[in-house]
Amino acid sequence: MTQNTLQSTNNALTKSLERLSTGFRINSASDDAAGLQIANRLEAQSRGMNVAMRNSQDAISMLQTAEGALDEMTNIAYRMNDLALQAANGTNTTADRTALNSEFSALQGELKNIMDNTNFGGQKLLATTGGVFDDADVLFQIGSTTSEKLTADVDTQVQAVNADVTGLASSTLTTATGASAAIESLSAAGGMIEALGTARSKFGSYINRLDHTITNLGNMTENVSTAKGRIMDTDFASESGMMSKQQMLMQSGASMLSASKMVPQLAMSLLG
Repeated sequence: MTQNTLQSTNNALTKSLERLSTGFRINSASDDAAGLQIANRLEAQSRGMNVAMRNSQDAISMLQTAEGALDEMTNIAYRMNDLALQAANGTNTTADRTALNSEFSALQGELKNIMDNTNFGGQKLLATTGGVFDDADVLFQIGSTTSEKLTADVDTQVQAVNADVTGLASSTLTTATGASAAIESLSAAGGMIEALGTARSKFGSYINRLDHTITNLGNMTENVSTAKGRIMDTDFASESGMMSKQQMLMQSGASMLSASKMVPQLAMSLLG
């Protein structure tokens, strides 16, 4: 009986030492089969949400790159509108309008350059050919399941800006009539400045949403990790006490086993 008890105590002591050395309460499926299954699901969810947070941050960077380009285009459009308003004034000579048109044309070229060449990681964002946001909706994976996606639906707005840039290429400030037409294209209702504002607003709404998505993912990750820890991690205070108990039982059991060997010897001495 003492030997059996020592074997059981030794197994318990070995288990305590294993848990204290690894830091895990569950080191094999036999320790807690159901707990291991639950912890595995929580681990997969936690890892997925960490990746989703990085995805969301990358999505924000991509959207901000596009919105920043549109912001600079807005500044250019403001300057072009100023030039058109100045050229429409009857005080200008032909030479004045030629000078104004020279800058206006240069700014037209920069608008086209921004639309064609703004890229993120090698992907064009706004171009009419191959532009990520011009071609179709963009899907961002923002959660640990396939249903957690954000659809960035900005292609209509980007296409409208591209159309305005193309249409503005025919504008010229060499005449008062041409200057008035340019003003209409730039600042009138439905003009380029309005189209740029609409597109930037759409990009901004998705950026703001993703900020909240990241905050929520961080909160869920923290709580899921805590739940997994309660299942998997060793309670060091409790396990240390258990180890001390098993060590005392081992010592007392070994002492009793040693004492039990004295009984046959005593009996033999009495017979002799």
